[in-house]
Amino acid sequence: SKMTVKAVKMPCTSANVYTKVPDGGWGWTVAFAFFVVEALTYGIIKSFGVFFNDLMESFDETNSRISWIISICVFVQTFTAPLSTVLSNRFGHRLVVMAGGLLISTGMVIAAFARSVVDMYVTIGIISGLGYCLSFLPTVTILSQYFDKRRSLVTAVASTGECFAVFSFAPAITALKEQIGWRYSLLSVGVLQLGITVCGSLLRPIIIKEQEEVKAQPPEESTETKYMLENEQTCTSIESIDSGVDITTSPSNVPGKTKAEPKSEEPKQHGQIPVENNSTPPEPKTKLLDFSVMRDYSFICYAFFGLFATLGFFAPSLYIIPLSLSLGISKDHSAYILSAMAIAEVFGRIFAGWVLNKKPIRKIYIELICVILLSVALFAFPFASEFWGLMTCSTYFGFMLGTVAGTHIPLLAEDDVVGIEKMSSAAGVYVFIQSLAGLAGPPIAGVLVDTTKNYSSAFYSCAAGMVLGAVFLALVRPCKTGLCHRHQQQQQQQEVEESPPGPPPELPDDFIDMDIGKAENSGKGSDSV
Repeated sequence: SKMTVKAVKMPCTSANVYTKVPDGGWGWTVAFAFFVVEALTYGIIKSFGVFFNDLMESFDETNSRISWIISICVFVQTFTAPLSTVLSNRFGHRLVVMAGGLLISTGMVIAAFARSVVDMYVTIGIISGLGYCLSFLPTVTILSQYFDKRRSLVTAVASTGECFAVFSFAPAITALKEQIGWRYSLLSVGVLQLGITVCGSLLRPIIIKEQEEVKAQPPEESTETKYMLENEQTCTSIESIDSGVDITTSPSNVPGKTKAEPKSEEPKQHGQIPVENNSTPPEPKTKLLDFSVMRDYSFICYAFFGLFATLGFFAPSLYIIPLSLSLGISKDHSAYILSAMAIAEVFGRIFAGWVLNKKPIRKIYIELICVILLSVALFAFPFASEFWGLMTCSTYFGFMLGTVAGTHIPLLAEDDVVGIEKMSSAAGVYVFIQSLAGLAGPPIAGVLVDTTKNYSSAFYSCAAGMVLGAVFLALVRPCKTGLCHRHQQQQQQQEVEESPPGPPPELPDDFIDMDIGKAENSGKGSDSV
């Protein structure tokens, strides 16, 4: 059957209405927009390490104080995730993402004229951080709604935008700094991020509305004079062997005048046609933010996984260049290491999307294996002592980071976690819980570096967080089908036992008549004998 698509006019937006998830169509445009948004949000955040030493020299600050810039940015980005969900449900994804792009660009441009690290906290940390939240989360949410069977693969490929950004931005910004300085380089980045507003304009809303399909009935024949045989008790039609009943459900029956209420039917074509019922009751209002997901034990475990795993997402990208410089590696080669990490992350994301697209497969277990291997990568960094060793660790880390970073949010749409119906609210709450780790992760690593005078301690702290995340991720599936499910069954059984007994089942009206008829027939039989 051909899919029905209609454009419905809505305030400030136009929505695509589908009878089922399209797995394509305008979704490919949304996927391209998500690719660019990823490049201009997380790609810039991960490339911010190229400014690290410049900011330390210009403001005469320590590692930990400079690292607070990204920490505050990541914290605001994740902490305001519920606000992003509420605004998206209220005003639509398009306007929210466009507003986020303006905030990001404004914060970056003002930061180029900052005179202290505190100014950076406000401009990049708060203003741009809020813009990152309003831009990223609505884009990945609406992309998940456009795809079903291809969701894992498309999301993974589209999320490689940040990897290509790190690969290209890190060497480009390094070269640009040598020509115009770090301030004008940061200003150029802020102007470039205005492209997010263009991507936001492409996010057309989608509505999945199932339509009822009925078979068109054949046209009625002209009524003719029918000869009826009448007796005292019944009125029986020659065309029907049933006394007083016209069988209209039989395909061989010819529709005629019945005792039912008359119906005026419009002419219809043969075959199946979609029927729109304009008199349907209004649909219930969608909740702006549904916190009921917090009662789901599997989601709670998954949220703790995101909380601890976030410790290992950003710090390695921030400290890989300072670590390489401390080992005597030149600035150019250090930028190449970061670029190699980004390229490996591209292949990791594509590989994870390809694997998760296979069926049948339990996606949560594949994610668990990738998280364990990512922990091994973080433990390997302190053992690198020269360029090629650090390059190998960075490549391995980038590949494994891609398998996790590109799939951990879309996996919320799987039935093992919350499902696609609660994807929007669950993503907001999930990213909100991540905010604590996003705020504490880089500063903790910075304090350890300042205390131990060794950048290896930063990677150990990230590895410890990733291991804890793997433990909670391993509990997601058991909580969905194991002990917690049994606990819910016990509660339901108690509710059934405590509930008062219901009314006895109603008997059909002719129940007594049927029994009396049987008794009379048996009596007549005995009399005849």
